[in-house]
Amino acid sequence: MAIKHIIPQQLTAREAENRADVPALTQPQRYERHRNSTMRVASGALLVIAGAVVLAIFYVAKLVLVTLMISIILAFVLEPVVRLLERIRLPRSLGAMLVVLLLAGVVYGGSQLFYNRAISFMQELPKYSQKIKGVLAHLKQQTDQIEQTTENVLPQAGSKKPLPVKVESGPGSSTLTSNLGAVTEIVLTMAFIPFLVYFMLSWQEHARKKTVQLFPDKYRTTAYVTLGQITLMMRSFIAGNFTIAIFLSIGSMIVFAILKLPYFYFLGFISGFLSIMPYLGIILATVPPLAAGLGVLDSTGVVIVIVTIIGLHVLAMNVLYPKLLGKRLQLNPLAVTISLLIWGWIWGGMGLILAMPIMGAIKIVCDHVGSLHAIGEWMGE
Repeated sequence: MAIKHIIPQQLTAREAENRADVPALTQPQRYERHRNSTMRVASGALLVIAGAVVLAIFYVAKLVLVTLMISIILAFVLEPVVRLLERIRLPRSLGAMLVVLLLAGVVYGGSQLFYNRAISFMQELPKYSQKIKGVLAHLKQQTDQIEQTTENVLPQAGSKKPLPVKVESGPGSSTLTSNLGAVTEIVLTMAFIPFLVYFMLSWQEHARKKTVQLFPDKYRTTAYVTLGQITLMMRSFIAGNFTIAIFLSIGSMIVFAILKLPYFYFLGFISGFLSIMPYLGIILATVPPLAAGLGVLDSTGVVIVIVTIIGLHVLAMNVLYPKLLGKRLQLNPLAVTISLLIWGWIWGGMGLILAMPIMGAIKIVCDHVGSLHAIGEWMGE
């Protein structure tokens, strides 16, 4: 008798309602259920549309948003220096101005140094031109042999020669004008970075306080804690990546010096900082030393360079990265890969650099918003 009162899970709601042992829903109850179901579907559709609109805005306003993100990261980097100047009784506005001027001087001096080193390096390349030509000639000879072997094994069906095609180059004035316009736009936008950094530093407390006050009273404590954790995450991310890049640069410089690469310190610095880029870092880090070692390194030297860069990268990512960033940036590999794909598509190379701090901030927000806890847990380790 008890079996008759059990409703199998395979029954639909309408079948369950039609059974004699289940009370039928009233018309208002059915309407309410239908209304709730429709609202859930509409909410999901609106969420998808809102996400698509946000991504479109990020894509269209790429230059402005990248400039804003760079300014925010620089403000996080310079904040401890401004706070130190505040402790010696220096007004925050004046300290922020001095720090921004110091940053501009460092950037100018560093760019001049690297520019001069790059020019000197390019001027010394002709010394290795004979070796480079010999390597390229050897590669061309091997390529011709492979092509000849392929033609002998797979002879062409016909002997008809392809008709010559004349390619005429159109006027390049429009292309040149568009390129100059794009460069001018980038330069003008980047010129806002010092001013943005200065105002972010000098008005930090005001901006943080007013940002918290944008939320209702019952959410202000959560907003304050969330902003604080995002701040700590950004500082840890910047300091950790800088430490890892210095470690990789020093290790690369030592190996490049042993291999007697020209300008080993310049190549080691570039290779070390390129290596911290996720996924593509190893490939990019091998390009400068191999390009400089063309005609200088033999096959053993090339292998040593590649193994060194891979070994240092693996050591840094598996030992230093978890110790320096693991506690703050708790993202699983799948979330990191998807974020790199999305932000790299939207913002290009800068998206690959900014993807992890952006996703780290999004995860912190999801962890502190009740309705987004599931997303935060999915992104976490």
